[in-house]
Amino acid sequence: MEYLALLMFVCICFVLLLGYSVAFSLAGTALIFAGVATMLGYFDSSYLSALPSRYYGILNNQTLLAVPLFIFMGGVLEKAKIAENLLTSMAQLFGRVRGGLAISVTLVGMLLAASTGIVGATVVTMGLLSLPTMIKRGYDASFSTGIICATGTLGQIIPPSIALVLLGDVLSNSYQLAQLKLGNFNPDTVSVGDLFAGAVVPGLILVVLYIAYSMYMAVMNPEKVPPANVDEVEPMHWSTLIKSLLPPLILMTVVLGSILGGFATPTEAAGVGAFGALVLAQFSGQLSLTNLKSIMQNTLKITSMVFLILLGASLFSLVFRGLGGEEIILNFFEQLPGGAITATIIVMLVIFLLGFILDFIEITFVVVPIVAPILLMMDINPIWLGIMIAVNLQTSFLTPPFGFALFYLRGVADKAIKTSQIYKGVIPFIIIQLILLVALAIWPELVTWLPNKIYG
Repeated sequence: MEYLALLMFVCICFVLLLGYSVAFSLAGTALIFAGVATMLGYFDSSYLSALPSRYYGILNNQTLLAVPLFIFMGGVLEKAKIAENLLTSMAQLFGRVRGGLAISVTLVGMLLAASTGIVGATVVTMGLLSLPTMIKRGYDASFSTGIICATGTLGQIIPPSIALVLLGDVLSNSYQLAQLKLGNFNPDTVSVGDLFAGAVVPGLILVVLYIAYSMYMAVMNPEKVPPANVDEVEPMHWSTLIKSLLPPLILMTVVLGSILGGFATPTEAAGVGAFGALVLAQFSGQLSLTNLKSIMQNTLKITSMVFLILLGASLFSLVFRGLGGEEIILNFFEQLPGGAITATIIVMLVIFLLGFILDFIEITFVVVPIVAPILLMMDINPIWLGIMIAVNLQTSFLTPPFGFALFYLRGVADKAIKTSQIYKGVIPFIIIQLILLVALAIWPELVTWLPNKIYG
């Protein structure tokens, strides 16, 4: 029976590789295996009676309401040309510094990540706005595409991240399940706000490492990152900088500050952020009925996709447990030498490898619910585990050949730029993210310090 569970997992990976719809693949594969196992006497069909209550719990989950609101906020800010104004001002501010354009791209990517939390929108926007300028000024195509893809994925780790919202909900359920199995019938909770707080320091460290690498390239490889031509750099106007920088900073402070300060839940803060984005778009003169209709349709499509995958993944995990898959993984981890440390390393490696072929949503909804309760039963800090998984999933966005950030940039980059150049360009940034993962493993306080300071 246990081998049926593992065969089902391998089967779903193969089906997803064929390009079929994720949600229906998850649900369909699970139902086929449940039917076959029931006929063979290996599966108790009464397990499926828990499905309606599971679905009701998902659709009634207040935390997940933050997903459409943050997606809507990101869409409004994209249409309001916030990124375009920011990039122009930052390029003027750092234009005379070695690698100034790359530094500008990194900082704008960070601000967009903290404002929108959507990777695809950031990569596409930065690819359209900054890539032609970087190539025109003599920047190496591989370096330019690498820095754009890498900064675009900051939306995966820097709050308010859609990935952290989804991961926070999954980890919260996993943590409570782990404590119940350990005999604690008054379990503690882990919130999305905890993960937001834990992600702040690692996110800032990543930004610093990107900037440091850009400056290193500017000094050691000036042919790839040439110094700026002073005549090409427009003079800095502080009023323009403040005008372009202040609105997203205020929005970011209100959204994150209200969550981290305990004044609002992530869902409430997302509502405030969505309203604030509408106000900014109105003042920028970019909020037309046509734009608003497009934003709302896109929000509906993405939200429907996320929830449909979540429903399919819920059925998949239910059948996986019913087939005894959780027990075989638990037994495997318990027999490993090194206990929790070895188990965590193996899980991180599996998630990294699955990132080659699966999207972060699929990994979050399929893999994390299977392995997280087992790891949390080994007394691993849930916030630290969540951020480690988030950084790992961020790396999967960059990993060739299926990294989604690479696809987003390939779609908007000039045809003269080869796909192989994009792949080559992201390799140093993948290494940087792996270095961060190792640093977080050695010094978990980098994750836990801020949540402990805020929430005690």
